[in-house]
Amino acid sequence: MTLKLSVIGCGYLGATHAACMSSLGFEVVGIDTDPEKVALLSSGVLPFYEPGLDTLLADEMKTGRLSFTTDFAAVADADVHFICVGTPQSKDGLAADLTYVKSSVAAIAPYLKDGSLVVGKSTVPVGTAEALRAQLAESAPQSDLAWNPEFLREGFAVEDTLTPNRLVVGVANDRAEDILKEVYQPVIALGTPWIRADLPTAELVKVAANSFLATKISFINAMAEVCEAAGGDVTVLAKAIGYDPRIGSRFLQAGIGFGGGCLPKDIRAFMARAQELGADQALEFLREIDNINLRARQRVIDVVRADLSEDLTQYKIAVLGATFKPDSDDVRDSPALDIAAQLQAAGAQVVVHDPKGIEPARKRFPNLDYAEKVVDAVKGADAILHLTEWKEYRELDPSVIGQLVKQKFLIDGRNALDRNLWRNAGWRVHALGRTD
Repeated sequence: MTLKLSVIGCGYLGATHAACMSSLGFEVVGIDTDPEKVALLSSGVLPFYEPGLDTLLADEMKTGRLSFTTDFAAVADADVHFICVGTPQSKDGLAADLTYVKSSVAAIAPYLKDGSLVVGKSTVPVGTAEALRAQLAESAPQSDLAWNPEFLREGFAVEDTLTPNRLVVGVANDRAEDILKEVYQPVIALGTPWIRADLPTAELVKVAANSFLATKISFINAMAEVCEAAGGDVTVLAKAIGYDPRIGSRFLQAGIGFGGGCLPKDIRAFMARAQELGADQALEFLREIDNINLRARQRVIDVVRADLSEDLTQYKIAVLGATFKPDSDDVRDSPALDIAAQLQAAGAQVVVHDPKGIEPARKRFPNLDYAEKVVDAVKGADAILHLTEWKEYRELDPSVIGQLVKQKFLIDGRNALDRNLWRNAGWRVHALGRTD
């Protein structure tokens, strides 16, 4: 008998997981408390941008295997229940807010049938799974709980779900592992590494991975600061150390730092949980990682002021990029938007362009000015800030753009543009961590 699945929480993670599991042949029901989101998904429309997922969702809705609802009773027929709700940073501290995780488990508990398995995919502080399993032992003793952390990269979510580089499952017994092996059998058959862990280790894997990535990004941004002070070139430095197989070249691109809905809040929540466990000294370095990341944004503002003026009230600045990374419409904790907002607060006229993120950005920063076209954003600008590495920006013709601006001044906050091309067109170019 083929397992039936439910997915609790149909945001970025949940909608992706539901559509992908349906594509593997499972009957899947997605549950979300937002009626508008459920209505969109039920009509085969994705409420956010993710390459390839829109087509997959539309195709799977036609099969009849995939459905969405606001009714938690719909999970009653399911055998496996994936918890995919958000764990945002608490409003009053660094810790993760587990409200949605706890309420999701409580909401499905009355409907869980004998032998069902609840599987957490949300990123949570270590110890959460054990507590939830104890909670289920009282409210739904016929069920069990496991943890299966997600490792999705925005822009590659479908690929990372269907062809991941590893599957990590935190289980307390063989039966839970066997069920998850049945769910992921088509993925395992591709040769995907399967890692069985206990519940605490499975929870730690995700935050440890994110902390390592954040450390690597902040490290190269710290080196960029040193390179600018010493007259070096951080891109050459990164290339040289990237050839060392112990280090590797990925995530060694200096720029304005990381953002999004995962890395910033995850490392902060990790620090908060370590403090609760009495292991705060072990993660003290993450505090400086966070500081370096925020300082990278301030450095862009410092460069603008150094080149234009301390008083920015008479200047127009075009910001290319609103999302925290390309191929996404996610503006959560976006360095680009943070810089834009700070420049506007300093008195500058700021106009933001982004291929996919204008509407999400407008909801978060309604007082900023936005342009649907690059040419409208840069017209009459005293400076252009390249802050999100969209392909569209790399393909801009600096000679054409130069005819529209007031001053030919470019700050490449991602070290992704061809400096010689822009300089040969008469532009002053400042790339972070490069002084020539």
